[in-house]
Amino acid sequence: RDHRPSGTRTPPPAQNPREMLYTSALVAVWASAYGPMAGVRAPAASSRILRPDMRTPVRMSGSPSETIDLVGGEVRKQQPVTAEMMRPRPDITWDNLKKQLEVNFEVDASDEVSQEELKKAYHMMVLCRQFENACNQAYMQGLIRGFMHLDNGQETIPAFVADCIKQGDVKVSYYREHCHAIASGVPAEKVMAELMAKEDGTCKGTGGSMHIYDVENNFQGGWALVCEQLPYAAGAARAIKLDRELGLVDESDDRISVVFVGEGGAQNGRMAECLNAAAKENLPLLFVVIDNGRAINTFTPDVAQNSEVFTQGAHYGIPGIKVDGGNLPDTLRTSRAVVDHVRTKGPAILQIHTYRLQGHSPADPEHERGRKDEKKWARAEADPIKLFEAEGLLSEEEMEEIRSEVKAEIKKIVDFGKKSPPPPRELAKELEFPDAPDTDYNSRPVPLANAEEVNERIMTPARRELLDQRLSTLHAKASDGSMTIGDALNLAILEEMERDPKTTIHAEDLQAGSSYDIPAQTQQVFGPMRAADEIIDEGHFMGKALGEGLNGYRPIVELMNANFGIYGMAELSSAGNTYATTGGQFEMPMTVIGAGGTAPNQALGAEHSQPFHAYVMGIPGLKICTAASPDAAYGIAKSMIRDNGPGILFCPVKMMKESKSTVEVGKCMPLNKAAVLHKASEESVAGGKAVTVLTYLHGVKESQASIDAIKAEGCDIDLIELRSLKPLDMDTIRESLQRTHKVAILDESTQSGGVGATVSAAINEQCFFELDAPVKRLCMDDAPVPYAASMEAAVVKRGADLIEGVLNLVFLKS
Repeated sequence: RDHRPSGTRTPPPAQNPREMLYTSALVAVWASAYGPMAGVRAPAASSRILRPDMRTPVRMSGSPSETIDLVGGEVRKQQPVTAEMMRPRPDITWDNLKKQLEVNFEVDASDEVSQEELKKAYHMMVLCRQFENACNQAYMQGLIRGFMHLDNGQETIPAFVADCIKQGDVKVSYYREHCHAIASGVPAEKVMAELMAKEDGTCKGTGGSMHIYDVENNFQGGWALVCEQLPYAAGAARAIKLDRELGLVDESDDRISVVFVGEGGAQNGRMAECLNAAAKENLPLLFVVIDNGRAINTFTPDVAQNSEVFTQGAHYGIPGIKVDGGNLPDTLRTSRAVVDHVRTKGPAILQIHTYRLQGHSPADPEHERGRKDEKKWARAEADPIKLFEAEGLLSEEEMEEIRSEVKAEIKKIVDFGKKSPPPPRELAKELEFPDAPDTDYNSRPVPLANAEEVNERIMTPARRELLDQRLSTLHAKASDGSMTIGDALNLAILEEMERDPKTTIHAEDLQAGSSYDIPAQTQQVFGPMRAADEIIDEGHFMGKALGEGLNGYRPIVELMNANFGIYGMAELSSAGNTYATTGGQFEMPMTVIGAGGTAPNQALGAEHSQPFHAYVMGIPGLKICTAASPDAAYGIAKSMIRDNGPGILFCPVKMMKESKSTVEVGKCMPLNKAAVLHKASEESVAGGKAVTVLTYLHGVKESQASIDAIKAEGCDIDLIELRSLKPLDMDTIRESLQRTHKVAILDESTQSGGVGATVSAAINEQCFFELDAPVKRLCMDDAPVPYAASMEAAVVKRGADLIEGVLNLVFLKS
């Protein structure tokens, strides 16, 4: 659609025969490689044409083996890369760019860049260059520590950001983001203070060089893992679309999500997944590919078959274009047109060819092939500031005035950082969780005051009837005791999605209810934007959920099997870090729910039997819970969804349909408490024959089934279900140990690095003088879990092992 008022659209100029030939070449080559362009028909003309009014074609490094020369339109074999000419500057004219924008983006690009706009762009370029130089000097002086990555040589990128990206747009970058932040409106002095680890920094000194965030200017990182930012930006774009769908913004809203990625990083599979997501949902998402020819320091064509990332979108119907980042006016003109496309039509790729004039980081030796020679050449021949100054578009007096202004600015910026105090020591613990572990979620108010009104905008009468029928069925099960764990989770999710229209869910096989009906009927009731059926990559949709969480939504991620969450370890880690790393600016209300664990005789083999709950124990900022009954699953899930930080709820995979009970509808349970399921008799306590048993997941069923056998031997147990693995409920454990003075842990994780190891260490450190015997750990062997039951019994502990362990503690015998 045309975003301009009706009657103002300028018709495209009539093509002369030469232009028709050129368009024919462009369309024909695109079609031969990727299929026809939507809505574009090639004129009847030769597919091989060189426009005589353009400069001589040059090789475009990293192109496919047969390519269209973006300068002249000639189809030819790619020339080999030579050591003498690893990466020449591209020779792309504005006429060529304009034609691409017209054909591929359906945009009428303007030639105009005013003198005032050039002045502002030049000021931003000089400010960024001098800021990075000041950072380098401060680093060498020891004022900035850790890793730091400078942006020298790529200044036309912040220039275009300052020129046409708005404050309301979401900006998501990677670890080389100082200048992206400044161009987005983040005060440069606060960026410098953050680099110097000071309290007045953007994140109070918690983030540092690689983690710049600013909630006021919607600058959302600074992410350190290569390409992790891509799904976060897709999630931000989904949040923008959800705002529109729910009627939370007016019809003039034209916000977009912008993500920065290197051409080396764009070889990562996350790029393809996010292009697919952007195309499938027509997200307002701009991929800015910073093409400096180096994947860290390695020459990108040495490891990538195709460095022309802008062509990746063709498979998904997403247009792309490449511009010379050494040409400021062309970069501004092209970026304006592309951004206009994203605001009004859909996703796009903007690849900007640059040279990085510094190493990957100041500590980088730069031993990779050709790097030092290339850097020396680029500083002399391809510095974008020098190139612009040589064009004569601004007078020397105008440029000198700007340089003088920047010099004074930089001094103030550095002085601000130096004078700012360091953050207080206690801030680290204060930023662990957005909500205190003992929060009562029953009293938490509904986030949206007009929630019912918002629901009515998207829920047709048919959808409302479907929801009411499903809730009625589940409420009946909750009352008569036939509710399964899967049903309980489904009820909690449906209730919370109705209560808060900004609650979303992502899952595989979501339309069909996944494996245990956890997300059943969510899409049918709330629609595909709030209830997204996902591709088979947990990391991808965890990342999108994280991006939604950064932008005001409350995402739920259902894992068909909790072990599949291994694909999303990076995203889980970043979710846990977000609140602290951003200095408390961004909460992360993301809930992950999955059926997992390792039951005796489950016959699933090693990959489906991994203790993922143990793997995530070391992630800071993550609340980790378990539930082995429907009532616990329901109450904990509701609380976790309402919590403003990230959490993960594990349920026992072999008990999802087997365990049934009544459920108290509407009740939220604490996220920091264990549950005493059975208490040893006073006689066994007095006789020294009572043992505290700590367990979770399938261990609950195994322990409950063992109580009679333990009693038959004259012993008894305090059975405690560890519903909160982190934070650990040491008060309940200590209270039991003061009675029994002996403890056994039936642990559904490995001997090395398992949950039991953490719990045992805590008991020894905090309750040592309550113990009459060493902690008895009954944990999985470190060997992979076998499929055959005969071997599996040697690895996975069960009720028989618990009985033996309790008797050993009481009678010192096996």
